[in-house]
Amino acid sequence: MGSSRLSTLRTRRFPKNILAALNKSKILGIRAGSRPHRFIGIWHVVVENRLFVRSWTLKPNGWYHAFLEEPRGAVQVCNRAIAIRAVQTKSERLKDAVDGAYAQKYSTPGSVKFVRGFRHVKRRDTTTELVPSLSTRSRKKST
Repeated sequence: MGSSRLSTLRTRRFPKNILAALNKSKILGIRAGSRPHRFIGIWHVVVENRLFVRSWTLKPNGWYHAFLEEPRGAVQVCNRAIAIRAVQTKSERLKDAVDGAYAQKYSTPGSVKFVRGFRHVKRRDTTTELVPSLSTRSRKKST
C-alpha cells in the first residue's frame, strides 16, 4: 500500500488554471510543515506541467529542511491555500530542465546572479517537486 500511495502522490497534478497562474507569477507563497506559521515568498518554476522549487539559503530552520522532516505544507495560488506534499527530485534530466526554466523565467539583470547560484550542486540538489496533496480533493469549502 505504501508504494502505491507514493506513486499516486507523484502523479497528482495541479489543474490547468492553477498552472497558468503559477506560470504568470514570479513569487510563490509557501508554508512547509503542518505547524501554523506564515507563508514566505520563494521563486518557482513549472516544468512539464509540474511545480518545482529550490532552496537558496539551506538554513537548518528553513522551508527545505522542514520539508525533509515533514513533507506536508501549502502553497498560495489564486488567493487560496492549496495543500501540497514535497517530493525530492532525483532525476538529473528534470534538474537540467529546472535550471533552464529558472533562467528563462527570471531573466532580468538583477536575477542572473541567483539563477546562476541555483545551478550550484548544493542548491540544485534541493530541487523539490510540490504536488497537490491527496487531501486537496476531499476538502471543499462550504458556502
